[in-house]
Amino acid sequence: MAGLDRDTPQPTALTVHQASRVLEVAFSDGASFRIPFELLRVYSPSAEVQGHGPGQEVLQTGKRNVLVEDLQPVGHYAVQPRFSDGHETGIYSWDYLYRLGAEQAELWRRYEQRLQEAGVDRDAPMTPAAGGACGHH
Repeated sequence: MAGLDRDTPQPTALTVHQASRVLEVAFSDGASFRIPFELLRVYSPSAEVQGHGPGQEVLQTGKRNVLVEDLQPVGHYAVQPRFSDGHETGIYSWDYLYRLGAEQAELWRRYEQRLQEAGVDRDAPMTPAAGGACGHH
C-alpha cells in the first residue's frame, strides 16, 4: 500500500457514530477527524469505485444516508467497512483514512464539481454503468 511506512500516523481510536453517520478517527500524531460515511463511500478505494486507472472512476450518487454496518480490521494497516448499500470491497489504509480526514473540504468540493459536470444530483439513485462496469465485482 502506497504511503504506508513508519512515519504514517497510526489510529489510536476508531468510533462508528451511526446517528450522525460519521467515522471518528484519532491518530497518533494528535490529529482527529470526523469523516462522514457518505464521503467514505463515494471515495471508496475499491476498483468498483476507482476503476482500474485514471479516468475510470465511477461517480457515486445516492449515498447521503448510507450507513457503516460493520468495520473489520485488515492486518495492522487498514479497515474494511461494509456499507448499508452492500458495498464492502474497499480497504481503507491508515494513510488513506488520514487523507480523507485531512483533505475533507477539498474532496467534498471535487465531488460536488464532478456531480455538476455530470449533470447528476447527489441524491440520484445509482444507475448500472453502461458497459463500463468491471464485471468481476
